[in-house]
Amino acid sequence: MIKRLLLILLFSFSFIAPIYSGTTGKLSGTVKDADTGEPIPGVNIILEGTTFGAATDVDGYYSINNLPPGSYTVNFSAIGFTRKSFTNVKISVDFTTKLNVELRTETIELQTIVVEAETPLVRKDLTSSQVTVDAGQIASLPVESVNQLLTLQAGIVQGAGGELHIRGGRSTEIQYTVNGVSIANPFDNSRTVNIATNAIQELSVVSGTFNAEYGNALSGVVNTITKEGGSKYRGKISAYAGDYLSTRDELFFNIGDVNPINKSVVEGTISGPIPTLESKVNFFISGRLEQSKGYLYGIREQTIYDSVYRNPLNPNDIKISRTGNGSVVPMNPSRELSTTGKLTIKPFKAVKINYDLLFSKSNYKFYSHDYKYNPDAAYNNYEWGLLNSLEIRHALSDKTFYTLRGSYNLNDFKQFLFPLLDGGGNPVDYYPGLQVDGLHANSNYQPDYKSSRAANYTFLSGGTNNGHYYQRSSTWGGKFDVVSQLSKNHEVKLGLMFENHSLDFENFTILRDSTTYIKPTIPELSTANHDLYSKYPLVLAGYIQDKMEFESLIINVGLRYDYFIPNSVYSTDIFNPSPNNPDLPPYIDKTKLLAETPAKHQISPRIGVSFPITDQGIIHFSYGHFFQMPPFRNLYTNPDFKYSYAIGTPLFGNANLNPEKTVTYEIGLQQQLLEDLAFNITGYYKDVRDLLAIQQIRISGNETYLKYVNKDYANSKGLTFSLTKRRTPESMIGVTLDYTFAVSEGNETDADAFFLDLSSGRQSEKIPVFLGWDQTHTLNSTVSIGNLNDWNVTLVGRLGSGLPYTPQILDQQVFLRTNSGRRPTQARVDLLAEKQFTIQGIGLTIFLKIYNLFDTLNERLVYNDTGRASYTLVQGQGTAEETQKLSDTIPGIHSPGEYFTRPDFYLAPREVNIGMSIEF
Repeated sequence: MIKRLLLILLFSFSFIAPIYSGTTGKLSGTVKDADTGEPIPGVNIILEGTTFGAATDVDGYYSINNLPPGSYTVNFSAIGFTRKSFTNVKISVDFTTKLNVELRTETIELQTIVVEAETPLVRKDLTSSQVTVDAGQIASLPVESVNQLLTLQAGIVQGAGGELHIRGGRSTEIQYTVNGVSIANPFDNSRTVNIATNAIQELSVVSGTFNAEYGNALSGVVNTITKEGGSKYRGKISAYAGDYLSTRDELFFNIGDVNPINKSVVEGTISGPIPTLESKVNFFISGRLEQSKGYLYGIREQTIYDSVYRNPLNPNDIKISRTGNGSVVPMNPSRELSTTGKLTIKPFKAVKINYDLLFSKSNYKFYSHDYKYNPDAAYNNYEWGLLNSLEIRHALSDKTFYTLRGSYNLNDFKQFLFPLLDGGGNPVDYYPGLQVDGLHANSNYQPDYKSSRAANYTFLSGGTNNGHYYQRSSTWGGKFDVVSQLSKNHEVKLGLMFENHSLDFENFTILRDSTTYIKPTIPELSTANHDLYSKYPLVLAGYIQDKMEFESLIINVGLRYDYFIPNSVYSTDIFNPSPNNPDLPPYIDKTKLLAETPAKHQISPRIGVSFPITDQGIIHFSYGHFFQMPPFRNLYTNPDFKYSYAIGTPLFGNANLNPEKTVTYEIGLQQQLLEDLAFNITGYYKDVRDLLAIQQIRISGNETYLKYVNKDYANSKGLTFSLTKRRTPESMIGVTLDYTFAVSEGNETDADAFFLDLSSGRQSEKIPVFLGWDQTHTLNSTVSIGNLNDWNVTLVGRLGSGLPYTPQILDQQVFLRTNSGRRPTQARVDLLAEKQFTIQGIGLTIFLKIYNLFDTLNERLVYNDTGRASYTLVQGQGTAEETQKLSDTIPGIHSPGEYFTRPDFYLAPREVNIGMSIEF
């Protein structure tokens, strides 16, 4: 009965999606007589070059909603009054831009007063933490990706693996959207498609108590709006190239061999009207191609066919075949293409249609230190993503509009060394549903014994990585929502959505040895080392929200409903988890060991309030409950419950996982100090429950298995401080300063922590510990100097205290308390310098980008026994000393000193790029 009632409520209220977010803002204000102070009714307000407009009511009030983000020229006119025009009026998604106007009685016919509007430093309707960056700001920063933009924002930390964390949350707790549509990969919540910064009109980060319209996130929402074409043709093309310039040859092998085109980038945009349909159809197209050899290199001393020979009668009689050509090989190369396209159609004055197409494709390798002298053995990674979305927005009146969206989102990821082959020996491109039974493994795959070490603490010799990993997700989504300005004080949003996922996964390891599998063989699907599944989870969710705007108080209140259908089975008996266990007691009914997984649902209330304490000071506080299903890969891991103790302790997914939940509290102050100077200080606390974890379950004796469960918890608290000094015509200097103090704790650092503890023999923690990405102090700053229409120099500085690590007492083989040590502090400065020219109406810009300007060594990973990346005490122990002696006499055995020199433990050295752009 309760479920039926909830479903009725869902469809009655027409709720909205967790995968969709806001894409428009609002302009409102009051028009008064400058001489008398009385409101002026009937004033016409027109946004130049658009069909948007309104007229003031009897109280002189007006509001225009449904506005795409960007800068507008707003014209005010009324009979008997002087016309007034405001340029550079900026609209941001989910915010109300206030523009109050005074008009004087007309004394000169057709006179128009032009005023340049300024973006407010204090937002009166900000009820939770949100930062917005527009296209102009992005262009003036030394950044090339969305991730680089995000790391400049208060409360965001980049983990040791490059992943992002907002306010102490896991990297999987962030929702990414483009034009209001989710680009989250349901397998792991990463982005399905990458977007170039030259296509971004506005990027906003909601890190506080986000409104009820946002869902499927515990820590934050990153919402990107792409550019759209205008009434004039515009274009820009840029090209730049460079290399890493560092003097740290002893650490970064081959870094001194400078190649001016080691990295090359070409990007461009073009936009405008479609010929013959100028007033109805506009387009915007962008593209970016980047190729890089990276900064980590190896030497092809060996090939995959080489191996190590040991004399069984003399352990020091070792021979290593080395048939490589000795060439230098890039070991973290990459190539990425990203494109966007937007078609904007305005068939009628009240109707607007947007079709968006995003595509990205990348090929890359991860550096593998073990294969430094056999670089051809490392995996290749192939990924591409696609997003199609269609949006129809219809204004029913000047106060109400609805939006209908449909989307198709796809991501395809493959990881292998060699592709599979058909019967004729031709490579086969994997796709979901491909029957691998009739295919063949590449004959170049080598037996496991060939990939071995000639001695301890030295590199692997010969052999191959034999794994094949395939993952594809596709999502059909649909959504209908309505926004209505019911009165001057109430703007109500409500809607309904669905998303239907299709998940295809296959993972196996090629079998080859010297006895059973003489030829490389694909393992049988029935075995535990071949995992294959297709799953089709369904999501329904929604919200109703009221934004109440009063003169001295703004309230955002909302209620959200989420409903999830796993469409899978789960194990009902923890002591007999698999019907495929051949050792099941005869009295166990196998048909009752699995059951259909019930649906999950939750109602989440949220409220945010802001009110002024002075004419330029605003206090806000907010409170909210947030819901997110764990990444789907954890629900469906090994769904057939296959296991074999010969290949390790089995790990089972759990389709009956509950949603992870967060309760967030926040209070903050915005205060403008001067016309161009303001600060924002915010305190927050997050309590997170039912986080994903791995639990070991003992069946009997030594027989155990691992299972994903909801049992981890965490909390995060902190203080963020932001200072903004705006660049003005009188001052050519702009400054931003963002500082975060944070403490993030939990019982485990991530969902797989128990598994890692088990494999290393380390005890799991019973009391809260610092999370692996807990950065106590984070300081980001930008300083921009110059005239943006002539020249500009921007410096970006980052300073962060060390991330935690777990110390180890080497002699006793004992680990101390998890994450009780701290890695060294990280610091970095980036530079962008550019000079603009105009030649016969065409803009020309020459620019210089330098990342890590001072070539600072930043330690990303460290050795547990020293807390440093530069050395380990293992090197001085007996086993390492024995290897050192062997390396002095046996060709192919490299010294422990070289093996323990880990360039991948550090962030990238200094990178210099020089380029040029042409704009027309």
